[in-house]
Amino acid sequence: MENQEKFEVRTDLAVEAKEMYVNQNENQNQKQEIEGVTIKEDKIGNIGLTNVDVDESGAQHIGKNPGSYRTIYSEAIKKQDTKLQEETAKVVAKQIIELLDKNNVPADAAGLIVGLGNRNVTPDALGPLAIEKVLVTNHLFVHEPQYVQEGYRKVATIVPGVMGVTGIETSDIIKGVIEKYKPGFVIAIDALASRSIERVNATIQLSDAGIHPGSGVGNKRKELSQATLGIPVFAIGVPTVVDAVTITSDAIDYVLKHIGKEWKEKDKPSKSLTPAGMSFGNRQLSDEDLPSIEKREKIFGMIGSLTDEEKRSLMQEVLTPLGHNLMVTPKEVDGYIEDMAHLIAEAINAAMHKNVNINNFAQYTR
Repeated sequence: MENQEKFEVRTDLAVEAKEMYVNQNENQNQKQEIEGVTIKEDKIGNIGLTNVDVDESGAQHIGKNPGSYRTIYSEAIKKQDTKLQEETAKVVAKQIIELLDKNNVPADAAGLIVGLGNRNVTPDALGPLAIEKVLVTNHLFVHEPQYVQEGYRKVATIVPGVMGVTGIETSDIIKGVIEKYKPGFVIAIDALASRSIERVNATIQLSDAGIHPGSGVGNKRKELSQATLGIPVFAIGVPTVVDAVTITSDAIDYVLKHIGKEWKEKDKPSKSLTPAGMSFGNRQLSDEDLPSIEKREKIFGMIGSLTDEEKRSLMQEVLTPLGHNLMVTPKEVDGYIEDMAHLIAEAINAAMHKNVNINNFAQYTR
């Protein structure tokens, strides 16, 4: 695919790769079902869950490694809802356990938890901050095994830093630790870039297909996967930044949806009672609110008739040469990252040790 490399540096989310594939083939009237890609959606209370399973055939279509990709949708961090954060952590823990079982990882296998990213850059500090809260036990097994109860497994952590700081390829550092420590699997935590404004700090992505450190900001390094490290590699990623191309493209869509919704509701009695410029409650916009192509062209001319991928390509063509395709993160990112790191650490602790479960993980997470 012509745009696979460009997409590859944006995100590790398979569902977005599927959306991109569909959008690229929109004008060719191809079916949205992709051979070799199975998608299942579920709802757990206020938390959405999408499972995308990709086989060898599907991998060729959407440009992602074969494997299982799971995306958890939750507003817990954005709303700073402590109870919902706990519920989300439980869902994440369950998905980690399912991925471990799916890949036949023994219950007593030693784990290496890797915090990818740059601690000094807030939106990229998710991995290092989460590692600080993970329950490490390997040193106890090595030096004081008599004090270790049943129900715990060997867990070690590492924060390899980024190549711009260490001068060493991240995968080489991790590989060296694996050769010495000999874990049964790796869990890598990283911050990602999103292809949608709505997904920033609102989704947690898990996969057993590995990850490309630095790919979110176009600084792709060697991938971390079973093929490169020799043991199962599980990735946990959270989109914390979005680029100007995505913001601009999404803004156009939101304007169109807003106008489309206004057209549909203009004759409703409630509209005549609402003062101009005022709205009550949270406004929701969906694809159903998009006006017809003819109406879109009346609003934005030729741009209104472009597909999602054509809009993105146009924005890329305009902004990148000017140096204006900035990476953007919410102004509340400090709090978001801290809360998300704690949530992910709780989930990992519950998934790693039998004695740590979804009812008591808060006691073990520093």
